[in-house]
Amino acid sequence: MKLLTSQCILQSPYLQYNLRIAFLGDAPRTTRKCPMRFVRLGNAGFEKPGALIDDDTVIDLSDVVHDFDEAFFGSGRLGDLAAIVAERAGAGRGEPIGGRRIGAPIARPHQILCIGLNYRDHAAETGQAVPSEPILFTKSPNTLIGPEDDVQIPRGSTKTDWEVELGIVIGQKASYLADEAEAEAAIAGYVLVNDVSEREWQLERNGQWSKGKSAPTFNPAGPYLVTKDEIDDVTDLDMWLDVDGVRRQRGSTSTMIFSPRFIVHYLSQFLTLEPGDLINTGTPPGVGMGHSPEIFLRGGEVMTLGITRLGTQTQRVLAPRF
Repeated sequence: MKLLTSQCILQSPYLQYNLRIAFLGDAPRTTRKCPMRFVRLGNAGFEKPGALIDDDTVIDLSDVVHDFDEAFFGSGRLGDLAAIVAERAGAGRGEPIGGRRIGAPIARPHQILCIGLNYRDHAAETGQAVPSEPILFTKSPNTLIGPEDDVQIPRGSTKTDWEVELGIVIGQKASYLADEAEAEAAIAGYVLVNDVSEREWQLERNGQWSKGKSAPTFNPAGPYLVTKDEIDDVTDLDMWLDVDGVRRQRGSTSTMIFSPRFIVHYLSQFLTLEPGDLINTGTPPGVGMGHSPEIFLRGGEVMTLGITRLGTQTQRVLAPRF
């Protein structure tokens, strides 16, 4: 009887490395591709890095990675984790997630950059022209929270809104990239984001959009980071967002005006992208201000959102604190 050896758990569909199955004797050697998802688990400010091997099981990486932060991404060690995860999964070192909090899959970045009106159908619902170049604004890095954390409506807000978005995580320092191929090389992976916005402050209070984007809790991200090689076509992913069980947003990254590779190349001509930076790439139609009459968050709602291959989020909306 031929014996079977494996580098990881065969029944798990969620490992992002090549699963090599070696048979003793003259049996053929085969290769299987499985997606790996990087997570950070624990209380806010004390998260530990790991990798999911299924929806309920994580491989702890805190002894080899301090955090998924600027220093880690800049070290170029992201690709090294596959072998470590494979070895530990094969040795049965997976741990149940249990009741641990899921944090944002990256530590607070150097900067959060955002692209406005990047979906043709969203531009149409707002009555604005399709931009000829990406519209850039920034979001305070301290808006970043976990995918299941509460969203707090800020004091004085009257028009807090939702936006399901694809987030790009930068994997290396990038400035004056020559072309989109170099931009692709600079991307570490992708993450689900809710780009929460205060529309009055964004659009009616003069100046930059950042005023309506940077309130605390306004950037839930996660539940996990998926490396770029695990997504065959990032411009063909379904997106959705529900409020209290009612579908408000439905779209696809296929209606993006500027692709992730274009965005990264474009931004590098104006500023230096740092490892671990997050770029929010815009939202499809169905935001609160796009409805007639407009619908905004008041507190007490539950937002649920997702993107194909990037997981789902759920946030309770808290009323303003006075």
